Parts: sequence; C-alpha cells; structure tokens
Amino acid sequence: MSKVHESPSKGASNRDIQKVTDTAACDSGINPDRDISGIMATAIIMTNSCVPGAHIPSLFLFLWLLVVVQVSASGYKTCPSVHPDMLNVHLVAHTHNDVGWLKTVDQYFYRSENLFDCVINILSSVVKSLWANPTRRFIYVEMAFFSRWWKLQNKEIQKGVQDLVHQGRLEFANGGWVMNDEATTHYGAIVDQMTLGLNFLENTFGKDGRPHVAWHIDPFGHSREQASLFAQMGFDGIFLGRVDYQDKAIRERTRQMEQVWRGSMSLPPPTADLFTSILPNLYEPPAGFCWDIKCFDSPVVDEINNPEYNADIVVAQFLRVVADQARHYRSNNIIMTMGSDFHYENAERWFKNLDTLIQLVNAQQASGSQVHVLYSTPACYLQELNKANLTWSVKEDDFFPYADGPKSFWTGYFSSRPALKRYERLSYNFLQVCNQMEALVGPVANAGPFGAGNSAPLREAMAVLQHHDAVSGTARQLVTDDYARQLAEGWGHCEVLLSNALARLSDFKQKFTFCHRLNVSVCLLSQKLSNFQVLIYNPLGRQVNWILRLPVSEGHFVVLDPNGQTVQSEVVQHPPLVSTTHPPELLFMVSAPPLGFHIYSVTQVSLKNPAADLTKSSPQKPQSSDLVIENEHTRAVFDGQTGILKEIESLDQKLLLRVHQTFFWYNASFISGAYVFEPEDLNPLPKSFSPETHLVKTALVQEVHQKFSDWCSQVVRLYPGQRHLELEWTVGPIPLDDVGKEIISRFATVLKTGGRFYTDSNGREILERRRDYRPTWNLNQTEPVAGNYYPVNSRIYITDGNMQLTVLTDRSQGGSSLRDGSLELMVHRRLSTDDKKGLQEPLMEMGPNRKGLTVRGRHLVLLDKTQNAAASHRLLAEREVLAPQVVLAPSEGSFSHSSGSPRRKVFSGLRRELPPAVRLLTLALWGPRKLLLRLEHQFAVGEGNLSLPVTLDLRDLFSTFTITHLQETTLAANQPRDRVSRLQWTTTKDGNQGPALHTPTSSLDSAAITLQPMEIRTFLASVRWKRFPHVWSAPLKADAPSPTGWANRCLSILLLLL
Repeated sequence: MSKVHESPSKGASNRDIQKVTDTAACDSGINPDRDISGIMATAIIMTNSCVPGAHIPSLFLFLWLLVVVQVSASGYKTCPSVHPDMLNVHLVAHTHNDVGWLKTVDQYFYRSENLFDCVINILSSVVKSLWANPTRRFIYVEMAFFSRWWKLQNKEIQKGVQDLVHQGRLEFANGGWVMNDEATTHYGAIVDQMTLGLNFLENTFGKDGRPHVAWHIDPFGHSREQASLFAQMGFDGIFLGRVDYQDKAIRERTRQMEQVWRGSMSLPPPTADLFTSILPNLYEPPAGFCWDIKCFDSPVVDEINNPEYNADIVVAQFLRVVADQARHYRSNNIIMTMGSDFHYENAERWFKNLDTLIQLVNAQQASGSQVHVLYSTPACYLQELNKANLTWSVKEDDFFPYADGPKSFWTGYFSSRPALKRYERLSYNFLQVCNQMEALVGPVANAGPFGAGNSAPLREAMAVLQHHDAVSGTARQLVTDDYARQLAEGWGHCEVLLSNALARLSDFKQKFTFCHRLNVSVCLLSQKLSNFQVLIYNPLGRQVNWILRLPVSEGHFVVLDPNGQTVQSEVVQHPPLVSTTHPPELLFMVSAPPLGFHIYSVTQVSLKNPAADLTKSSPQKPQSSDLVIENEHTRAVFDGQTGILKEIESLDQKLLLRVHQTFFWYNASFISGAYVFEPEDLNPLPKSFSPETHLVKTALVQEVHQKFSDWCSQVVRLYPGQRHLELEWTVGPIPLDDVGKEIISRFATVLKTGGRFYTDSNGREILERRRDYRPTWNLNQTEPVAGNYYPVNSRIYITDGNMQLTVLTDRSQGGSSLRDGSLELMVHRRLSTDDKKGLQEPLMEMGPNRKGLTVRGRHLVLLDKTQNAAASHRLLAEREVLAPQVVLAPSEGSFSHSSGSPRRKVFSGLRRELPPAVRLLTLALWGPRKLLLRLEHQFAVGEGNLSLPVTLDLRDLFSTFTITHLQETTLAANQPRDRVSRLQWTTTKDGNQGPALHTPTSSLDSAAITLQPMEIRTFLASVRWKRFPHVWSAPLKADAPSPTGWANRCLSILLLLL
C-alpha cells in the first residue's frame, strides 16, 4: 500500500501515486499461457524505444539459459559475486501488491478501471523480462496473488518459472499469503497465514522456494512478537520500511539502521533473535530513478548523439545518492529498492533502464570509481552483511507507535472499523473449531450427508484478512465489504464441515443451525421452536463452564444436561432502556469437555408442569443509595446518584480499588482518518457523568444497565463463579455534528503507576509502555494523546506493584494511560475527513440503516494482586479468543423421549485435560493421513508457578486417532526443525545467549515433549483414525446448510451490528 510516503530528506512525497496514461489495459481475458510460452519458446526480447542498446540473439540466449539452468543451485549459493574492496550497491527489483486496499483482491488481480495495478500482468511481464536477461533478479512477496497466477499457467511456463526460482533469479521474500499487519493481528492468525503461504512455496518449488528473509516494508509499525515468530519460522532477517521519523533520523546519524532484534524476553537467545535492516527510502526507488509506467522520471539515454542524452547526469546523480546512503550504514554493502506499489506491469521498461544504469556506473571503475552495482536480493544482501562479521547492537522493544511527521501518528487504525476487527477475531475462533473437527473426525467430515465441507475457503479468507490494509481497517468501504464477503463464504463451507463431523460424532439426524446474531439476541430457531437441542463445542484443552444466553419466546423452559438431569435456568427480561423490542433470554449453566461437546435439551413447558419449577425473573430496584452486584469472588459498586461504576472489590484476594469508568469522545481534527489519530483537544469530552441506570438481579446473573445517550449504552454484568467483571458496551450510530468523534472507555483509579502501563504484543508477550518515552531514542513528544497510544490486541493493564487492574478486549483496539492510575481504550470512531495517507475516503461506515454503524463489544475487567495477575489474564484471554461454539438443532417427539435426539451427547477429543500452562494452538488436517499439531506454553518467564516448564505425553493424548509418527518442524511447518541452520550474528549482548531449547523430536521413541515458557513446538503427525461405534443409518431429514448465499450471512453486519 503506497500511502503518502516520507522521502529520505524531503518529508512527504506524492511520487508513488503519479499516473500516466500510455499503457495497455489489464485485460482479464488475456491468454497468459500463449502469451508467455511464446516468449519462452523464441526468447524474444521486449524493447523499450526510450532505452537503446544491443539485442542478444534469440537462439544464443535460449542456449545460454539452458546452460545457466544446469549449473545453478538454490539458496545463498546463487547469490551474485560482490567486490570486497568496493562499495557494493544491491539493487532489489520488486513490486508491492496490496491484497486489497483501494480495490478488491479480484480487481487488483485481473482488471482495473484506470488500466493500472493488474497483478496477473505484472507477474507475466516480470517472468518475460527475467527470461530475457540472465543477470536480472526479482523478488515477490504475496502468495495470495502468486498462487492464483501460478494456477493459470501451463506446464511449460511453470517449468520455466521453477528454473528461475532454482537459479535464484526469482526469489520469494516473506512468502506468507499476505504481508500481514503487526498491530491488529493475533499471533495465531499470523502463524496460520504464514503457514499457508510458505507451504504453497514448499509444495511448488521445494527448498528452492524457501524465503530466507522477511520483507515487511509497508506495515505501519512493527511488533516484537512478529520478530519472534519470524525467527521461529527459520528466517535469517527482516527488512522494514516504516519506522518513526524521529527514530529513523537518529539511526541515520548514529549508523544504527541495522541491528539484531530480540523478539522474546522468555525464549533463550538466539531463538527469537532476528537481524533487522531498515530500508533507506521506505520501499521506493531513490528520487529520479523510478522507471515504472506510473513514474515521470526520464529514462537513461546513453547514445551521445541522441538529443535526450543524459547518461553522465544520471550516473553522477546516482553516485551522489549512493554516497549519501552509505554514510548511514556500517558495511561496504548497501541496498536500494527499485519498485513500488504495483510496479513492473511493463517490467522491460524497468529492467532496461536498470541494465543501462548498472553498465554505466560500473564502467566508472575504470576511472577509479569504487562503486559496484549489481542486481541482488534482500537475502543476498543479508549474506554479505553476515560475512562482514561485525558486532551489532540489540533491540528489545518494538517499533510502535509509528509517525511520519509531527502531527501524524498512525495510531487511529488500531481501532478503525471495529466491526470488521471483531468479525476477524470471531472467524479465527470458528476456523480453529473447523480445523479441529476436521482433524478429529478425518476425511469423512469433508464429504458427509450434509454435502461437501471444506476448511480451505475460510483459511484463505482469514489469511487475506491479515493483510496490513484488511484487519487494520484501512481499506476502502467496498474492499472492506469484500473482505466480509470472503469470510462469510468461508463460514458457509465450514458450517457444512462441522455439520458432517458433529453428525458423525453424535449420530444426530437433524439440520444444525449456527446462530450468528446471538450478541444481539437473535436466533430464529430458539425463538420459534418450543423443543430444541443445544450443542456446546469447546476448542480449548480444558473443560469450560459458562452461562449461555439464548433468545426465546415468552414462557417457561426446562433444560436437561447430557445425563438427563435438570439444569438451573431462568428467563430474563431486559429493561427497556435502549430497545423496547429486545426478546426475553433463557439463561442456563453449560459445560463442555476439552476438544469436545455436551448436548443439552431445551423444552418449553406450561406453568402447570411440575417440572417447571422456574420463575421469570424481573428487574429489581436498588434498596440502597448505591447499586451493588456481587458473587462469591467479585463485588462492584455503582454510585447511587450518578450510576457510574465507582468501586471493584476482589473478595477472595481482599483487594479494594476505587475505579471510575465512563465514556468520553475526542473531537477529531481535520488530520484524523483511517490511519491517523489526531484529536482537536488533549482532553476528551464526557458522554455523560450521570447515565440512566437499571439494576437486574437474578440467581444466574446480576447486571447494571447504563444508558449514557441514545447512541451509547453499557451493561455491567456478573455471573456466578466469575472472577471478572464483564462490560458489554454498545456505541453508535455516532452523530456527525462536527469533523468526527473518536469514542473511548476510560477507567480512572487511584493507583500510583509512575507513567507506566502494559500492553500485549499480538496477544502473547507483554511490553511495558511509558508515557512520553521511547526505550531506544529520545522522544520529542509532539502529540501527548495520539503519541502515547499503542495497539491492544487482547489486554492492557496498570499496576502499582501490589494491585493490578487488567482490561481484556474482544478485538484489537488502541489504548493508553494518559495520566497515572488511568487507562483508556478506543471502541469506535467515525470521521468525515480523510487523513491524506492514500485512502482518499473518510471513515464513514454507514451501517445497514445508512445512518451510521452501531457496534457492540465487551471489556473484561480483572482486579488481582500483581504477583498472581498473569494466571488470571492469560487463561481468561485464552478463553476469550477460543470461546465455545454454540450449535442448535430442532428436537422431535415428547419432552421425555425424542426420536430425533442424538445418541451420543458427550464427546471429548482428548483423553485428559491439558495443563493450564499449555494451549493447543493448532490441530488441523495436513494430508490424507497427517495432521498439523502445535502446542505452546502460554506463560512467560517470571509469571509465577505456571511459568515452569511443562512435559506432555502425546502418545495416547487424543481419543479419535493414534499418532504413529512425529516430525518436529519450524513454526510454519515448511521444513524439519533439525535441518534449519540460521545465520549467526555477533551482538553486544552475546553473553546472554543460552543453549538450544531442545533436540527436535522425529519419532515416538520418547513419548514426552517439554515446553519452556513462551515456547511453541510444531509437529507433523502421521495418524491412524479409529472407527466410531456408530454410523449414519438413514438420510438426514433436513436440508444441509449451504456454503453459498454469502450475502444472507454477511456476518460483518449480522454478527456485530444492532
């Protein structure tokens, strides 16, 4: 995504969005096979009339290419030679292809209304040009596009491309499905999308296609966890484009543009260490050297008699750029990016100019020049840095927040498009459920009586959503709608798969219903039927217990557990503070075993039925000046005069904290947009200090309903046995009576926090933040609000060393602590202006009624002793991201005996629970008889007793299959772990390096594996599925859920909007 970029010395530049009109259309009807194979067969050289030069005879070139193919090898061995006594300039030809931004993924791939940005033409053009000259090299990143292009090519073209990859002239960097965002992405989703892309490369090109480096040139800030994940995937380094303008200026002066990034404080170095190089010019060419059809720079003309001759000027200018850049780097190798957004649609134009530039500059060596220019790749450049054997400094923090100018902090996107962010998080949850059921049941889940089910569409859609303009909320509205469409289609395919698997496991013969709108109390099946089944599937490795809420019709209900025992239940009416049409809700306690389900029966009964010893609960008015809700663990007090939360007490820990929580908004300035957060004033305006309140107390729930305005309300809730306070907020449509509003929920306490607060990194390790401070450089704070905002993927907390207040989120949000004892989270934003970062569209989500988007979400609040807090917030965060899946089905027959009831109402995929410190990160089908298995230690060093190493026996852990062989792999499962050999770097902190974590496991000779704190271990498991004691004996009685009809299930609206 080429936003308005900073230039190395001139601030903002619009060069990247310049257009010209003399180019061919990106025709989706093109025959790429005939087009490219014709070029390959005859080795025709495309010409650029602006760049004269000799042409290599076709037959000679074809034979020469055959020789090159025979002698080349993959990996670092294919790197070009450098001159050790000269300054080597590595030119990296590349294109940056956003997987959606201003246009949808399909529009970028096939056709564009303005004739530019056609990925299918870019890749075809690049391949032709690489075949034309064996010295040329090119890198490509986004497998979401490349895999589609690859499938359109014939065998001849594919073989030619495989040769280019084998020669190292077409090299893959990063290799994920997308170049993911780093602020708003959950680490599990990052791992999944990288696994998808890297294994496409492995299956297509073998070891030749394995990337050596990560290439994160466009994400708007960089997380420490991202570095850790890349290191565990086997990468040798990462290249970054965007770092804070102040940080970069200091680095250039001190020649600290490259260093080793320590990605984890728990994993022993160098396990999570990653060499990091900051590119000199974002990812753009140097000024004056852009030769794409989008650019206006003059081509290189080296014919002296040509009136356009400019070779001397170009060479002199280039040498000045080289000298300037070399002053900021430490070795005699520097890197220059030659490309930008959707460049190389006419690749020959680029390459012809680069050919001439290389020839002319290197010719100066005869006159004493010490500059050597060559086609190269990031990996080859990295190898030369490694050979230099220098000692590198170590970075232990991250690169947030990112600013490209004094009034331009890119911290708004942490919260932009909150509905899409929630939909993505729900889709991650659902994908893991889908993966697990597919793995537990085996191939029969893909082709059962409900039809053909498949996890791949949702897996690919989720991978696309990790793109740095997708879940970040920085794409245009039409593209955002298309992202939601892809997710909805993926859900449909997984619903079929789950229906097949659940029917197999339970022998249930009714249609399953997935109620997507439970968060707004809508489920047609439970509201219309008087007799139905409720299946609760638990994707965690431990049993869960929780209160389920289902919208129902008026009346009384009896709920039976899997053993036929009556479960306590009640029907609760909602006070009409916000909506008078809210249906009654049936509440009852449910549980589910690890990787398994329980099935409950629900039946509506008459008042005369003695089994229905239930009463409809009604709201209760408070009996004292203060409103109180409490259970055996937690007590919350609300001011009786104002209705505002004023006190939280942890009863079992004997902690009491005065806390004031309410909603505020920042008036947006004209600079705020989808990316940038720039409030007009430093102090936000309160929505209300005296909301209308209503107290509800029943046996199964206690709630305080707060109405701050017609567009802002909240329910503060406690269930029995619950240690956290649940705050369910509803915000929108935000009125637009000014430039815009950015809504926050703020918690103010008396804790003395010394300017410090803590946020998670992609849902894993925790980083300390300090107000108006950066750990590695002296900050000149120009924005006291936006400049102190950080991404909150799952939690934020403050502590005084004794007491800790933690707030967990249900999606990624921006958060901060702008004064001691306070923390805030931005829940929604609506803006009428664009921030001029390239989107050219205001953040004006309209919602289904075209009046503005309404969003509902939850904050989970924990009060703990600091020394015990990690156990609380880590386990709660795990339950939040992998919540149980609720599936409904109709029942037939009488209440006491239903002919349509399932035969098997209890199932667990595990023979024993996992220890609390262990999370099952991945269980997914990998092949006909193979599964992908990831287990992680979810506690960091120093987080109490749960930080100790944990040993597991995998041999008989699962109930539906037997593991016959294990092979340990890298994190992305694209290469055996025992064959990985990463480049080693000497650092200023080498004394802190520790031994390797383990000897990789490649068999079941040792039944036990050990997990160290924050360690993820990945295995490919050969398995044998067991026979189930029952099979389907009759056709199913209802239509299968359809994988089509995405528009009716577009969950970006149905799941998240009122």
